Amino acid sequence: MMRTRTPLSGSRNLGVRYMPRPDLVIFDCDGVLVDSELIDARIRSECLRAEGFSVTALELAKHPGISGANLVAMIERRFGRPLLENFMKTTRAKIMSAFTEELRAIDGVCELLGSLNTPVCVATNSHTDRVRHSLEVTGLWQFFDPHVFSAVMVAHGKPAPDLFYFAAERLDAAPAHCLVVEDSIHGVMAAKAAGMEVWGFCGGSHCRTGHAERLLDAGCKQVFARMVELGDVLRQRQLGGVGELK
Repeated sequence: MMRTRTPLSGSRNLGVRYMPRPDLVIFDCDGVLVDSELIDARIRSECLRAEGFSVTALELAKHPGISGANLVAMIERRFGRPLLENFMKTTRAKIMSAFTEELRAIDGVCELLGSLNTPVCVATNSHTDRVRHSLEVTGLWQFFDPHVFSAVMVAHGKPAPDLFYFAAERLDAAPAHCLVVEDSIHGVMAAKAAGMEVWGFCGGSHCRTGHAERLLDAGCKQVFARMVELGDVLRQRQLGGVGELK
């Protein structure tokens, strides 16, 4: 089904009704709060190729939000042999080193977080040490500490709903009153399975042509490319308006 793009921005919606005001906004980390996906893909590709697995950064960038376990399974299925036992640990250390030098927050997200009165948290498939490092080097840890939740805290990461249920329970919010901000299909699937409203962010450097359409098709109610748009809508809802991305 064709959905027309408005002329003023990259935001789109499906013309449906929304909760008047979320009790909790749950952010993914990689590709939503920090512009990390291309750095991650580059380092993983370098590490895989060093072990004889011919995988390009472009191929890996097509799978934002994939858990470490699912990435390992995908690579091992493709090549028919296992990765070294310490491969993920070594690769994660190299990624974190690259983050120290290169990682930046998504444009406008610091201003957004500083302006919100609604409770917020992070729910990510990333390992706990990686997500803390990402948020600290970009200056975002202050907005979430201690409400940062990793897939290692639950039985199953995204696309299962476990992590979102866990986050909502920790902050005493009903799933139906939570708003999730995601950039990946796996994240959207998890939020939908948890019964939460989910909006798609398509402003990261890894987002290719058609990313907004893929997020909408996966079940996002709205997609947006600039954090200022999300802030405008949430402030409208805080004031009692319906609030939709234009």
